[in-house]
Amino acid sequence: MILGLIGILVSLMLLITLAYRGVTIVVAAPIAALVAMMLSGAPVLANYTEVFMPALADFIGRYFPMFLTGAIFGRMMTMAGYATDIARVITRWLGPRRALLATVLTTALLTYGGISVFVVVFVMYPLARELFRAADIPRRLIPGAIAHGMLTFTMTALPGSPQVQNIIPGQAFQTTTFAAPGLGILGGTSIFVLGMLWLEYRKRRLAAAGEHFADLTVQEQRSGVAPTRHAQAKPGPGAARVGETAALARDDASRQDRAQEPGDEAAETLTPAHHVVSFLPILVVFLLNFGCITLLFPAMDWGHLQDEEYGGISLQDRAGTWAVLIALVGAILSILALNLRHVRWLLQGLTEGARSALLPIFNTASEVGYGAVIASLAAFTVIRDGIFGVTGNALASTALSTSTISGVTGSASGGMTIALNALGDDLRQLAVDQDISLEAMHRITAMASGGLDSMPHNGAVITLIIVCGMTHRESYKDVGIVSLVIPVLVTAALIPVVLAVGGF
Repeated sequence: MILGLIGILVSLMLLITLAYRGVTIVVAAPIAALVAMMLSGAPVLANYTEVFMPALADFIGRYFPMFLTGAIFGRMMTMAGYATDIARVITRWLGPRRALLATVLTTALLTYGGISVFVVVFVMYPLARELFRAADIPRRLIPGAIAHGMLTFTMTALPGSPQVQNIIPGQAFQTTTFAAPGLGILGGTSIFVLGMLWLEYRKRRLAAAGEHFADLTVQEQRSGVAPTRHAQAKPGPGAARVGETAALARDDASRQDRAQEPGDEAAETLTPAHHVVSFLPILVVFLLNFGCITLLFPAMDWGHLQDEEYGGISLQDRAGTWAVLIALVGAILSILALNLRHVRWLLQGLTEGARSALLPIFNTASEVGYGAVIASLAAFTVIRDGIFGVTGNALASTALSTSTISGVTGSASGGMTIALNALGDDLRQLAVDQDISLEAMHRITAMASGGLDSMPHNGAVITLIIVCGMTHRESYKDVGIVSLVIPVLVTAALIPVVLAVGGF
């Protein structure tokens, strides 16, 4: 048993090391699982084909439609010029001197509107760069501002978010993306306010220290970039250390730049004359998501779901997933309807969106496969008992297990899926026994996944810092405070509130 525990710890450290060094999780996860299996004395081939791969395939089968439609929606929003237009409108409302707030709100709106966090990065960086230039804010704060808008309150806290991190808990607790709306709004508002206070504080401190937008970054200094070229700064040679993630980031950013170049006549033509049009697809996502859950689905007959061919499920098992899927498809169709003259050009987004959806879901699914292998090992029972031994409370247990595993894997969705696959039934029963709302369990679980996941080896964090042309040394402090420290503290503070007044 001791050797098995050592094997699990060694495999976790190996997974973190490989991910941080840029080895794709598709490869790193099975390698780390192999180490755990060998040190635990478990059969390697049987675990790989009968545990790892089925768990990987199950995750892809459940969530690939969301990854796919989210990526296509994000790509079409970019091609149609709507994402850029939204940023310009918000900037005009707030003024260039409020660059931090404009960046956070624009990123949050795009994320809450259904655009994948991996897509939002490429949309927001060039816009944030211009905002920060106008306000003369040091560029090292750009990753923190974008992270605050996409990796925190809109990803896990706000009710109705179509991000997969807000969908996964519904599978375990039979809830929807609008679970515990009051709790989500309270938590999301707290995270937003605290994050903005930190970013504004850092802006003042850096300004007092004499830092400006024009200051060369570490990568520019290494590559000998002249100060007059800072506006065109791109990820430098240091980006090579993260391997495939960096290559995909540069390739995706390059495709986006080509789609939005001044010389691209189609992109210019598609920019709407009335800015309000740009917000319509995002409004469609919210209205369809909310409408399906509150009006459409309850009015329909779902008796056929009890048939054996459909797995004997209930509407509660799939309502959240189906509502988001319908909402994203409806938003894609709305973009096409608003741009009938350019449908053929926009349909290119189907191919590019599908391509950009593949790596994120396979990375996450590989982490889920790794977690399934770990959970199948005899030594894992010690870890499971230890988690429930720390606290007997359902809310605290789900937060602790989800947050810890998300931190180890560097993935909110992967860590949450691993935790719920291994402990979901126990957590659900414990909540029922303690008369704790399953909607509150959903919200706390989702929020807990969006804390420790933002460790330095997190794929989205690495991609964000690379695309912004920064290094971890320059920007991770702010990214870590807004997307790790603050969400963890707020989530921990909400647990006694729920226990005192119940779910809301």
